Amino acid sequence: MHRYRSHTCGELRAADVDADVRLSGWLHNRRDLGGILFIDLRDHHGLVQLVARPGTPANEALSAITKESVVRVDGRVTARGAENVNPELPTGEIEVEVSEVEVLGAAEPLPFTINTEDGVNEERRLEYRFLDLRRERMHRNIMLRSSVIAALRQKMTALGFNEMATPILSATSPEGARDFLVPSRLHAGKFYALPQAPQQFKQLLMIAGFDRYFQIAPCFRDEDARADRSPGEFYQLDVEMSFVEQEDVFQVIEKVMTDLFTEFGQGREVTSPFPRIPYRESMLKYGNDKPDLRARLELVDVSHVFEGSGFKAFAGKHVRALAVPDTADQPRKFFDQMGEFAAEQGAKGLAWVRIGEDGKLTGPIAKFLTEDDVARLVTEVGGKPGTAVFFGAGEFDEVSKIMSAVRVEAAKRTGHFEENVFRFCWIVDFPMFEKNEDSGEIEFSHNPFSMPQGGLEALRTKDPLDILAWQYDIVCNGIELSSGAIRNHEPEIMYEAFEIAGYSKDEVESEFGGMLRAFKFGAPPHGGIAPGVDRIVMLLADEPNIRETIAFPLNGNAQDLLMGAPSEVEEARLRELHLSLRKPPQVKPAEGKQAEGRPAE
Repeated sequence: MHRYRSHTCGELRAADVDADVRLSGWLHNRRDLGGILFIDLRDHHGLVQLVARPGTPANEALSAITKESVVRVDGRVTARGAENVNPELPTGEIEVEVSEVEVLGAAEPLPFTINTEDGVNEERRLEYRFLDLRRERMHRNIMLRSSVIAALRQKMTALGFNEMATPILSATSPEGARDFLVPSRLHAGKFYALPQAPQQFKQLLMIAGFDRYFQIAPCFRDEDARADRSPGEFYQLDVEMSFVEQEDVFQVIEKVMTDLFTEFGQGREVTSPFPRIPYRESMLKYGNDKPDLRARLELVDVSHVFEGSGFKAFAGKHVRALAVPDTADQPRKFFDQMGEFAAEQGAKGLAWVRIGEDGKLTGPIAKFLTEDDVARLVTEVGGKPGTAVFFGAGEFDEVSKIMSAVRVEAAKRTGHFEENVFRFCWIVDFPMFEKNEDSGEIEFSHNPFSMPQGGLEALRTKDPLDILAWQYDIVCNGIELSSGAIRNHEPEIMYEAFEIAGYSKDEVESEFGGMLRAFKFGAPPHGGIAPGVDRIVMLLADEPNIRETIAFPLNGNAQDLLMGAPSEVEEARLRELHLSLRKPPQVKPAEGKQAEGRPAE
């Protein structure tokens, strides 16, 4: 028999009754029922129940072993009585009567419970991540991630894409976030950058003639954490294709995402085909460029309704309305709660009216609206009796942010929200440029390597703020999975686009010399996209926080609490790298107060 096991813990069935077996795993749980010990033994494959009779060496040994210790047991498979069968376990028809026990790895007292989802804080869980990953939910999430990545590789290969690696040590890139820099030992005072994305390299692969590339690519960005963004590093399905237009990219990614979410979505419906929503339309109807289409409500711009109105609170402001049907039975508490929710999003209040059976309005602001205001408003929002209308008024961006959240919350509270579905969409026609609010200067609004719609003529004849780009995002259930674009592959267009954004020809050649040089030697039209693997798994696992789908994530402060990163470096190593440190000055505590985290002397 094998030194450690003849079977895994999830393998035994009724057909194995009377077989002598050897198992190894972690002591998951222990129950003492009248001197008879029942042990749950767990390994990667599952869980099996062990039995140790009173007075046996196995009973004595298993009574003394701490939970989460690793043990090897020998025993005989027996059938459970009909009343003791556990239908929720694949091994629930049998148990193993233990005859011999060997401790392979003893466990110290645990910092938190493994076999239940108790309320231990995240910092503690990350400090002992190797224990946290033993929990059933976390183990399931990590295995889901592994299966998703394997499926992505299979699906991309089947579609004719070739997996290729790109450099990790590279030059800085204008991806919009801070780079992680790596000092060079051989080139004093110079730095490599960890790639924010393989953007330039995958375009160079197209120029080199490889046609269809993909990679499960690690990306590094020095940015703050969010629920759907892990600081430091993340992984994406990086894709690039030659001789394609926007729709060609869409067809490939729609198939991959539809098949993937159908395969791993546990029966949840998947949108197909994905609707195409222009960026400006998305901002007006949904308040953002990553709409949650599970909410079956839309915002309406009603600013013009109140332009000549006597209602001063809305005069001269951007006004967005949200019509919520079937609210005739909603109590006043519902409206008050929606107002409180809007306040949590930063609103000073949430105006509302309700359309009665007689077509007249009731609500706090109804008395300020003229008959003409009412008629125009009801027409604009398509209001019917029983419809409530909520309003946001102010600057466009502020109103969009608040009302986008109000739209989803109102849908959830009134039955206009779909559960257990994946609602995908494409956001298209992004502006090529935007105006910096602080400086007033024109700058790129998205990926600077994108092809402008209309090409060189548009750059030379249109107002920069009216130029659209062949850029697109893929969104699912309000989560942006990826940005992509048809790339600019013509040097003359690149010079012109960067000039509009304030870059001289010399600066472009200095910053992007490699790309420009490649474009001048025959570049095919090409485009791509890079859906985030972490966010895909987060959606499939139905987890609200992306760190729950990553084996060893950094915490919200970009720290690895398990391995102790980031850490200080010895002076000798700094000298070798030609570096000296300039730390921020320490704040001296006020007189009579002790420094935080230090004992008073």
